Amino acid sequence: MNDSSWQPEPVPAGPAYDAQVGPHTRPMPIVPDAAGRDFDDREARDRGAAPDGGSLFRADTPPQEPMPSPPPPHAEHPQDSFPPPQKKRAGRDLRAAIGVGVGLGAVIFASLLIVKAVFVGVVVVAVVVGLWELTSRLQEKKGIKAPLVPLAVGGAAMVIAGYVRGAEGAWVAMALTVLAVLVWRMTEPPEDYLKDVTAGAFAAFYVPFLATFVAMLLTADDGPQRVITFLLLTVVSDTGAYAVGWRFGKTKLAPRISPGKTREGLFGAVAFAMVAGALCMEFLIDGGAWWQGLLLGLAVAVSATLGDLGESMIKRDLGIKDMGTLLPGHGGIMDRLDSLLPTAPVVWLLLAAFVGTG
Repeated sequence: MNDSSWQPEPVPAGPAYDAQVGPHTRPMPIVPDAAGRDFDDREARDRGAAPDGGSLFRADTPPQEPMPSPPPPHAEHPQDSFPPPQKKRAGRDLRAAIGVGVGLGAVIFASLLIVKAVFVGVVVVAVVVGLWELTSRLQEKKGIKAPLVPLAVGGAAMVIAGYVRGAEGAWVAMALTVLAVLVWRMTEPPEDYLKDVTAGAFAAFYVPFLATFVAMLLTADDGPQRVITFLLLTVVSDTGAYAVGWRFGKTKLAPRISPGKTREGLFGAVAFAMVAGALCMEFLIDGGAWWQGLLLGLAVAVSATLGDLGESMIKRDLGIKDMGTLLPGHGGIMDRLDSLLPTAPVVWLLLAAFVGTG
C-alpha cells in the first residue's frame, strides 16, 4: 500500500458540510429522510442542505473522530520512527592507530636492545621525515619556502653531534644549520627572504634540536632505560588524557586551539603520568626514587600537553588537520612527535638533576 492510500478523501465545499464535517472526518453514509425516502447525497451536498428541510445526518449520529495519522511505512513500532542515539566515538581509526603504535614501539625497542647507534639512526630518520612534512605544509599553505636540504643535513648532523659530543655539539650543529639555511636561501630571488629563513630557523630548532635531547638521554650508562622512561611517560600521559577526557571530559581546556582537549583529560594525563613516573624511577632508573618519579610524571604531562597544543596552533594557522598521511590512524610523523619533542629536554634536565648524566 503506498502513501497516497492514507490520505483523506476530498471533501466538496458547502455550508452544511463545512459546518458539520472537519477536513479529516470520514463522510457519513446516505440515510433516508423523515418521510422514509432516500435522497441523492451528491445533490444535497451541491445545494448545501437536505431536501424538504431534512437533516443531512441523523440527529443521534455522534460526530466522527479524526482519523489518526498512519505510522511511517518502515516502522513496525512507534519507537522505530526515532533515530537511535548516537554513540560517542573517537575521531580516528582506533584499530589502525593501535596497530601503527605497536609497530613503531617494536621498532624503537628493537633498536634500543640491539645497538645504541641503531636507535640514533631511527631518530635521524624521524627528524628528516618530520622536517619534510613541516616544510611541505609551510610551502603548500603559506607559500613559505624553508630550504629542506640544509635543514635535513643539518638536522641529521645535530642529532649525531648531540649523541657524540653532548649539548655542546648540539648547539654548534644548530648554529651551523641556521647559517646554512641563510646561505642556501641566497641562491633564490630576495622576495620573502626574511620570511623563509625565519621559518627555516624555527624548523631547525623545533624538530632536530629538540630531538637531540633524545640522543643525549641515550649516552648515559642506563641510556636505554632513560629513553624507555621518556617514551613510556609521554605515551602514558597521552593515553590518560585520551581515556579520561573521552569518558568524563566536559570542560574545554583550550577551545580556540584544540576543542577536543578538556581539563578532565589533563587531570587524567597528570595522574597516569605520575603513577608511571614513580614506577619507572623506582625500577628502571639507577639511583632513582619514587617521589622523583612523581615530579617527573607531572612535568611530562604538562610538557606533553603544551607540545600538543603548540602543534595544534601551527596546524590551525596552516588550516590543516594533520601534518601528513604517512601513519594510518595517526597522521604524519610530526603528529606523533608533537608531544615527544618538547618533552625530551624536560626529561633530560630532570634526570640529570636527580641522578646525573653518567
